[in-house]
This record gives sequence, structure tokens and C-alpha cells, in this order.
Amino acid sequence: MSDLLIQAEALRARLTRPGCLVFDVRHQLSDHQAGRRAYEAGHIPGALFLDHETQLSAPRTGHNGRHPLPDRAEFVALLRAQGLTARSEVVVYDADNSMFAAHLWWMLRWVGHEAVSVLDGGWAAWQASGGAVETGTRTASVSEAQAVQSLGLSGKPSMPVVDARAVLANLDEPRFTVVDARGPDRFSGAVEPMGPVAGHIPGAINRPFALNVLADGHFKPSAQLRQEFESLLGERLDHGIVHQCGSGITACHNVFAMELAGLRGSALYPGSWSEWCSDASRPVAKGNA
Repeated sequence: MSDLLIQAEALRARLTRPGCLVFDVRHQLSDHQAGRRAYEAGHIPGALFLDHETQLSAPRTGHNGRHPLPDRAEFVALLRAQGLTARSEVVVYDADNSMFAAHLWWMLRWVGHEAVSVLDGGWAAWQASGGAVETGTRTASVSEAQAVQSLGLSGKPSMPVVDARAVLANLDEPRFTVVDARGPDRFSGAVEPMGPVAGHIPGAINRPFALNVLADGHFKPSAQLRQEFESLLGERLDHGIVHQCGSGITACHNVFAMELAGLRGSALYPGSWSEWCSDASRPVAKGNA
């Protein structure tokens, strides 16, 4: 389908190649220890675990969202400590629907590492394919030579971002369309289980990230994704797309799906709804229109 995605059977072959680095990012927003427990109970051989709350997010201030982006230099240092070099072929996976895997895919691209794929269908697909299982905890073993090689990371962002000020300015002088990846009930403001304010950014349109995958967690065919995004966005595609969600995680799923569809170049608002609604002066819309 695309080098953005890798199937379980192909990953088995890749694991035998030097330079393959696999990250397990299983996680539950309702239970922050669930991912690590799942990893220790069984993971792809050689995979390293990264935690979305403690390693892939910066400290929360109450005004920067639930999963603020980490400092770029600190994130690159974390990747180096895991053994990432400029020549690494990275594969990321989560439980099944790539909700968290797509986030780490985006973050790796954000710091300039292009050779990263998402395991289609995640851990569930690996198990279904009969892939080997390793238990316990594995830590990276990084030689001095690897650490030097890792300096080859460009550090140049290939994934554009916008901040809350840009989104606010866009309300008066529209230059891009905001696409909200949350479910329809959260988008409309009918419910808000994760934060203090319900609703959405005025002018945003809704594309729940779950629409990008089939019932088994595998991504829809790229042609189908392209048709769906083109049908939703129409001429807006020519004027800039910015993705957001609750805290910047599932928005990356829509970025990834659009890349699969050959629709490249959309941006991310990392703070997303949890940052937006932390300031009462920012307007809130409700309903599905």
C-alpha cells in the first residue's frame, strides 16, 4: 500500500535487518499504566516501550493542553537514547487502530526522521499473523558510535504546526480549515468526558479519526481515503488544512490518513481542544453545523 504502512508479515522479515527499531506505544487515556502492563505481558521481539504521558508529552501547565509537545531537543535526546540513528528504519505500533502509533509517527517526522512506518492493525495484527512474542522489559543498548551517528538527524521539521494564536486569527481572516478528529458527540458539544468545556473551535469541520480504519483496525485503502477526504474538504484542500482533536494525538491519525491518500502538507494544532478551551476568552461553538 505505502511505505507509511507495514504489514505484520513484512515486519517479520524487517526485524532481521540491521538498523530496524520498533517502538511499542500502546496506551489508554483512562489508565495510564495499561500500556506498560500490556508491553510487559507481551510485545514484538526487540520492541522498546515509550510512554505517552511521561516521555512523549511535556509537563502540563493547565493552559498548554493534555499532551503538549515536548521540547524538540529533549525529544531528540530521548530518541538517541533509544538507539535511533539517521539510518534507522523505525516501525511504531499500538494495540490495533494506530491511534497512538500515528502520533509517534508524526513526532518522528516532526524532528526530521523520515524512515518511519506504522504497523497496520497494530499488536492485534501481529498476533493474528502468528508473530513471535517477547515478554518482560527491554531497554535500549546504545554504543558511543551509535550516539555519534544519531547526530545525523536533521532536526528540521517536515511537519508544519500552528499555535492557538494562529487558529484564533484564522477566525477573522480564514486562511485554512480546521479539521477536528474527535467523535461527533464531542465535536457537537453533547458530551465532553476529557475536559471542562464542551464544543468545538468555531468554523471547524468534523472528521472522526475512527473513520480512517476498518473494523479490524487496518487502514482503509488509500484510494478510499482519498475519496472520503476530497468529498469532505472539496476546494478547502487548496487553501490549507489544520488538524486538531482533544489533545493533539488523534489529529495525527488524520494527518497520517491524508498522507496515505496522497494528500500531503496539512498541519497540526498540537494543543487542540484541551488547550483551546483552557482560555475562556476563546470562542466555543456547539452543534454539528
